[in-house]
Amino acid sequence: MKAISPDATTPTTIKPPLIPTNTVSTKDGFSVRARIDPSLANVIRQLCSNLKVSDHPALYALRDEQDELVTDENLRRKIKDKVNLKLVSSPVLEAVDIMEKLAAREDKSMKLALFSLQRYIQEEQFSSEFLKRQGLAELLRVINISHGNTLAYALKALQNLMSLDHGWSEIPRPFISRLIDILSNDQNLVNVSRPATSILKRLVEADPRFAPQATSPASSALAKTALTSVSKSNAATTSKSNLHVLTGAKAAKVGIWNYGFDLVFDEMKAQSARTQVSDSETPIKVLETVVKRLSSGDSMMAMDSMLLINSLLKNATDSRWEELANELERLNVRKAVVRLTSLTTTEDLTSSVLEFQANLVSLAYRRKTTPVDPNSPNVRKALDIIWSAARIPPPSDEAIPDGRSSRANSSVRSITLDNISIQRSSRQWVKLGFDSEDLRVEFAAVGLLGLDCLRILATVSPDYFAEVHLEQLSRPSERRCPVAKASNEIVELLSQHYHIFAPGYSTSSSFQPYFLWMHRVHNLALKFFLRIWNESGAATADFPRVAALVQSQIKYALRDETRPWHEVERDFLESEYREVRERQMRELELEDDLLNKPPVRLVIDPSSAECSELMLHQLRTLRAKLYKESFEYVRNQRIQCLVQGAWFVNGNPIPPTGSPPSRESFSLKRLPRHWRFMRLDKSMRYLHYIDSAVKIPIRSGLEDLPERIDVSHILEVVLNTCALPPNIHPGGTAPPDLPTTGSPQVASPLSFSLMSTRGGSLADLVAENSTSFSDWIDGFNMLRGDHFSTKETAEFVQSLTEIGLKIKLLDLSGEKVEIPNTLPPPPLPSSTDFFFSDYD
Repeated sequence: MKAISPDATTPTTIKPPLIPTNTVSTKDGFSVRARIDPSLANVIRQLCSNLKVSDHPALYALRDEQDELVTDENLRRKIKDKVNLKLVSSPVLEAVDIMEKLAAREDKSMKLALFSLQRYIQEEQFSSEFLKRQGLAELLRVINISHGNTLAYALKALQNLMSLDHGWSEIPRPFISRLIDILSNDQNLVNVSRPATSILKRLVEADPRFAPQATSPASSALAKTALTSVSKSNAATTSKSNLHVLTGAKAAKVGIWNYGFDLVFDEMKAQSARTQVSDSETPIKVLETVVKRLSSGDSMMAMDSMLLINSLLKNATDSRWEELANELERLNVRKAVVRLTSLTTTEDLTSSVLEFQANLVSLAYRRKTTPVDPNSPNVRKALDIIWSAARIPPPSDEAIPDGRSSRANSSVRSITLDNISIQRSSRQWVKLGFDSEDLRVEFAAVGLLGLDCLRILATVSPDYFAEVHLEQLSRPSERRCPVAKASNEIVELLSQHYHIFAPGYSTSSSFQPYFLWMHRVHNLALKFFLRIWNESGAATADFPRVAALVQSQIKYALRDETRPWHEVERDFLESEYREVRERQMRELELEDDLLNKPPVRLVIDPSSAECSELMLHQLRTLRAKLYKESFEYVRNQRIQCLVQGAWFVNGNPIPPTGSPPSRESFSLKRLPRHWRFMRLDKSMRYLHYIDSAVKIPIRSGLEDLPERIDVSHILEVVLNTCALPPNIHPGGTAPPDLPTTGSPQVASPLSFSLMSTRGGSLADLVAENSTSFSDWIDGFNMLRGDHFSTKETAEFVQSLTEIGLKIKLLDLSGEKVEIPNTLPPPPLPSSTDFFFSDYD
């Protein structure tokens, strides 16, 4: 601002007074109003000068009331929010002080140091100084020798350190073994078990297979060398040399991708072998403890256990996934998850349970596409169980057409399992209902999944299994129901019902408990198949017709996964043939009967059962292909919505019932700016955003979005977590699908929170409408995995699949239609009485 001096000859500049922006207090209790300029080093130097602090300014730093360190990156936000600040010791002094207390071995001071370390270790400046002074080695030493709350604080500090992408690249195998021992002890407190579970999960995910491709060759070689040295370390020793880690700049350059599923699973098995009697039927101790904790009264402990199980299932290697699956099945993990969903009343576990369900879909697909190898020990054992349960009588010595005895004419095969030699005739598998003796061909469509279902039926109901086979063998061959073939057909029908088409593809937006009990549903459906076969007087050529009736009944019985189990049983066991047939005819009337078109009838010969089965298989294959294409299309569209960006309302978080608000969540603070625009960058690594009091124009790109959230720090997306602020709703008028009560006690149905791997919430948001809510919720889920959680998206995928299937079938009906390449010109007009029409 300029003004004219009294002599009116020389203009002078009058500087406006400096307006203070923040209040700063010291540890001595002094407070001062100061103007904070966006240069942190200058601010601290001026504060030290004004407060007459004799120490060098480099020994001090600024923190807010939540102890968040003020850096050059967040300084502008602190100034805008006018938060109160504290002048405290710098990260260098804090690191030195904590290291001295840890080395002192005094229990009380160690606890205080570890308690502070939990907060500070997540800060880049502090963690860098801490690692330079071999802080990781000291922290691992404390974990190895401590117990109780001291151990809990140390584990939590390590968990927070592992949220960074550097600094923990050389955790030795002896420590992993110690960690598994801690986790296996079911007497440990929850505050010890929870961080131990999270650390083990992080180690599973730090797999060399998923290392960023941008890693330099030198770093990759160094990481490989580090992994080799760690793998060669003695698992029974915890000497100081084994706890040595890289420090300083070298530690920051070495990647953290040195561990992974194989290493952790080997340690789990080794720990179980040390503490238990070696037996193939004995479960792995740590997995047994983790599954038991799904029934824990602490919901957060149950969620951490669920996350670890999901991580193991998702990251299992091709050579070990079957072993992991068998271990979890032995521990009855499905029953534990179903019980967990029936006991919990919170939304926190919803995303984790849906992810577990998606992992089971992926696991089922793996088993379905794994060929049955009769030479495999596990397959031989399953075949032995099936054959023994069937109780097929030995062949008689009656003459056969060529005049020789069947016993003398049969080739005998010996299968050795556990030193037991079992003699079987060459026609044994045909007697169980297969078309041939080649089990690789018979199970080609359903793989190990089909073998599992048949084995479980033989194990659970051996008397019924034997009775059915003896009854079929007593009938004429053309009237026998092929039990094994029917079992495989039902596996195909259930796979189609639950969309088991490809690994990781799951569009279910709700929990499906009967999918977790797929084997039980299979047993009921097979009993229904056999009953309909008998009641309808079916013959061998009627197999596709009976299969179609069973498919209709499966769709009807499983129409609602929330129905009680006894109602599902009644639908399969008590439904009459006439009722099922009438319902199937009504369903056919409602559908487009495209298969009745003449060109399609040329392909399908109703009198040929083999041709009908072939066409049915082709339709299933086509549906599976279209389903995957629709899934990928919707997946890309949802992620593109995140890249495009959208406005949200900053909601008021609602803490869980009976629990106080968390201090760890910065989003719990009342924000003066109620609106937030968020956009995902093209690398899909960061969510950039800006908070504003009103909606403002946002340019394309990231220039207008100064703040960001690391996507890797998003643990899960929790729904219905916050309410709208009072009198805040988009557009000036409340849309019908966005509640505007503003009640701090009632959560908006369009609200969600991004939960952090470090604890607390990264963002608490309310979408403007249901469309934006669905796009962003499923977009976040697709970034974290491959499952949807909203009904709108699931229905969208199904609609695209059905439309695509009908279009493909219409293409079949147009085979003989000739479409001309060019149109002939029309004849010239006979008179001038015409005009040219304008086409819109």
